[in-house]
Amino acid sequence: MPEFLWGALPLPLGFVMDLIVGDPHGLPHPVVGIGRLISALERLLRRLFPKTPGGERLAGAVLWLLTAAVSTILPLAVLWLCGRVSPWLRLGAESLMCWQILATKSLRDESMKVWAALESGDLARSRRAVGMIVGRDTALLDEAGVTRAAVETVAENSSDGVLAPLLYLALGGAPLGFFYKAVNTMDSMLGYTDPPYRDIGFFPAKLDDVFNFIPARLSALLLLAAGALLGMDVKNGWRIFRRDRYCHASPNSAQTESVCAGLLGLRLAGDAWYHGVLHKKPFIGDTQREIVHDDIPRACRLLYAAALLALPLALGLRILILFWSW
Repeated sequence: MPEFLWGALPLPLGFVMDLIVGDPHGLPHPVVGIGRLISALERLLRRLFPKTPGGERLAGAVLWLLTAAVSTILPLAVLWLCGRVSPWLRLGAESLMCWQILATKSLRDESMKVWAALESGDLARSRRAVGMIVGRDTALLDEAGVTRAAVETVAENSSDGVLAPLLYLALGGAPLGFFYKAVNTMDSMLGYTDPPYRDIGFFPAKLDDVFNFIPARLSALLLLAAGALLGMDVKNGWRIFRRDRYCHASPNSAQTESVCAGLLGLRLAGDAWYHGVLHKKPFIGDTQREIVHDDIPRACRLLYAAALLALPLALGLRILILFWSW
């Protein structure tokens, strides 16, 4: 087998492993390590830099550079060392890395836990379940609010957790995939507009917008194509996407959320509480019908269809890049 084809194998192998295994609880995960690195650097840099808006922004920039560098160089070094031992070892190591970078099954599993709790009538359990996958406050959500939060996180994370990582894996293999996960994790941990994160999270949030700009829009188009395969209302999905794709503080988050809202005929988003502070947000989509529990598995089917459409495209791009550099 030509070397450039050999180098493309980790992507589909990791994709299949993710669909089969997901993210088992209790198994060490590199993204958890990235999160711990971010927390440790935040504590250190807050002590080293002045407690002023400018000082905290500079601390955030240094934190971003250090985290991105470590998250990229470490897997690159591991793969280089594995390659020195055996190409089979490198193949296995990079396949495992690709598996851990993707989150298709875990996103479905965690959101379906919310669905199961709602179906059982246990609102308190459903609030706890959705609180594991969203950043907003969930203690006061009603059934519709819990369901809406779960659908929104599947829609948004279809890009952040699956389709965008596939693009970065295609462009640069596992090291670039981990770079993307670091960028995304820094934004999710620090990218808030309220104290104490407003200033230290400024650069992580802005740079996440930059590195998600193209992936978010490609993901929206893939979701529309997936909606067509599933027989959803693609015309309405396109209409809401054109109208509401910028109805969010981030230029990227509403790209996939608007498509999902249009395909399902739902109104998503709106005001939400974060860390005890109410954030006023516009609605996305139209209320063609009331949201129901089964909209969660519908969103998951949309996610899976988009992921299966994205895989051959990502693999083709990976092969082209490897062939070009061969």
